[in-house]
Amino acid sequence: MPSEQRREQLIDAALQVILADGYAGVSVEAVARAAGVTRPVVYDHFPNLGKMIQALVEREELYSLAELDAVVPRDPPDGDPAELLATSVSRFLTAVANRPATWRLILLPLAGTPAIVREHVERNRTRILKRIEDLVRWSIERWELAPELDPELAARAIRDLGEEAGRMVLTDPDRYTPERYEAFVRSVLALLLRGAELSSAIDR
Repeated sequence: MPSEQRREQLIDAALQVILADGYAGVSVEAVARAAGVTRPVVYDHFPNLGKMIQALVEREELYSLAELDAVVPRDPPDGDPAELLATSVSRFLTAVANRPATWRLILLPLAGTPAIVREHVERNRTRILKRIEDLVRWSIERWELAPELDPELAARAIRDLGEEAGRMVLTDPDRYTPERYEAFVRSVLALLLRGAELSSAIDR
């Protein structure tokens, strides 16, 4: 097996062990056994368990950030904010459903999660929160919503609700589907816009 392919196989095996037995159950021996190789093969690619876990964290982080970059764009395109928000929710939850192992590490942290994992997750949650806040401000301007709507609190509510939706997709995927959440978001946004239009009409 080519070196890079073997390395990916070992990272996959480490992820499999962690999800099955927790971080306390991961070891070079456990990873070798899950991958169907010997310990020396593991050490050919990773000098120690810590480096392997670091490689795992970095790989899954790259994947999750690529998905989130698509879900929460830096520069919102021209168009309807409601459509962007609804499709972003669906896209995020579809990504969770398509790669549950990655998102379990992020949304359903296991007991004994190493500091390096917690630090990466929290740093990226903060980064995404700022991106969501920018999107909320853009939506307020596009929709001409009430200026008293707090963008920071709205962004935190969106992020926290999105994370909870991701957990539900992971733990009960048959009941809580991306399509169901998208429909819910569309209905909530319709009510919000209707209320804003009514308020504007009363003010006039």
